[in-house]
Amino acid sequence: MHLLSHLTTLDTLDIRFPTSAQLDGSDAMNPDPDYSTAYVILRTDDPDGHEGHGFAFTIGRGNEVQRAAIEALRHLVVGRTLDGILGDLGGFARSLTDDSQLRWLGPEKGVMHMAVGAVVNAVWDLAAKRAGKPLWQFVSEMSPEQIVALIDFRYLTDALTPDRALEILRRAEPGRAERTEHLRAVGYPAYTTSPGWLGYSDAKLARLARQAVADGFETIKIKVGRDVEEDVRRLRIARDAIGPDIGLAVDANQRWDVSEAAQWISRLAPAGLSWVEEPTSPDDILGHAAIREACPGVRISTGEHGQNRILFKQLLQAGAVDVVQIDAARVGGVNENLAILLLAAEFGVPVIPHAGGVGLCELVRHLAMLDYVAISGTMAGRSIEYVDHLHEHFRDPARVVGGRYIAPRAPGFSAEMLPATLRDHRYPDGSSWRATATSPPAAQVSAKEHENS
Repeated sequence: MHLLSHLTTLDTLDIRFPTSAQLDGSDAMNPDPDYSTAYVILRTDDPDGHEGHGFAFTIGRGNEVQRAAIEALRHLVVGRTLDGILGDLGGFARSLTDDSQLRWLGPEKGVMHMAVGAVVNAVWDLAAKRAGKPLWQFVSEMSPEQIVALIDFRYLTDALTPDRALEILRRAEPGRAERTEHLRAVGYPAYTTSPGWLGYSDAKLARLARQAVADGFETIKIKVGRDVEEDVRRLRIARDAIGPDIGLAVDANQRWDVSEAAQWISRLAPAGLSWVEEPTSPDDILGHAAIREACPGVRISTGEHGQNRILFKQLLQAGAVDVVQIDAARVGGVNENLAILLLAAEFGVPVIPHAGGVGLCELVRHLAMLDYVAISGTMAGRSIEYVDHLHEHFRDPARVVGGRYIAPRAPGFSAEMLPATLRDHRYPDGSSWRATATSPPAAQVSAKEHENS
């Protein structure tokens, strides 16, 4: 008699890192982030003992709100059979986004949608572990029909139909094995933001930029948007440090209005820009199109705060971007990111994923790699963001050698944090926070604010 296994537990944790103390991650819009995760663990009663780990990434305050949103999904997850979930991963994802009462809080955007993404990604972590494969390989070995079945095409068919998605996937199918071996042999190109946080001194910017080139990175990115004269100076420092042949991208983190963006970019363009990222509100599709038209020769990028597949569809339909970003923890998980990757392939726009944060490098490398193997079939003009901190907290940390991500081989989605990390960085009572806590949890401020108090 076959006994069905069930998902028995959904645990959530508030995990935070006091990164604002050193201004790691600082930019014009987010000057003092404390990188954080609303973390989820799915457990089952199956004898194999595998767990599914996932998270939503935040930057400190509000992580408790994100955790509460994940908790609100418990009734849709706990008690379901593994066969039912893993046998229909597309249906499972849709069951979370279609809960009518929770859907009202979006629909399909904001804190609730990020919570769906955390749970969906945890299920994918569990599925890949049970298959004994890293997620990028697990998905890229699926048939085109299986991949299409994962995607919710509602609201997309004016731009991408299931039949057209099948054509894209079938076109890439013949070379999958060769691309898999190539990926394992040489890795995937990376670019780095580590030198460019806005809170860093000029000397630190120059030193880290030179180090990035020595480490094999062919593009670096720096933050801009606080003051145009400061930005011109810092770009000159960065360009002098890296030389004329290394790519130099900038990220405004939504700082500018549309007309202001065009004026500011014109001041920065002489530095030779690989792209300008998030020049205005992430929701302003027509604004991005206007900026792109006003700045010929400068590539415009956005997407890390893109709330769902519909926004990406419209950015592409409007010709608003030259580069698509994806984020592993912003939209509704692996399934929705597959939809976005297929949309980008349909419109012929390269995908350069957002990473950094905590755990985003670990996750998004899988998505870029499965795109290369099973969807776009190319790495040309593409790379994955890399930021060199907090990887030591993960069981399967991201590795970059010679400016290239090494393809992960461990089963799963690489989301699992180490037990000591989950203990020491639990907020507000973990050891890393007991050292900085000077106010009650309800009024907790950032580590940088503690430092300045």
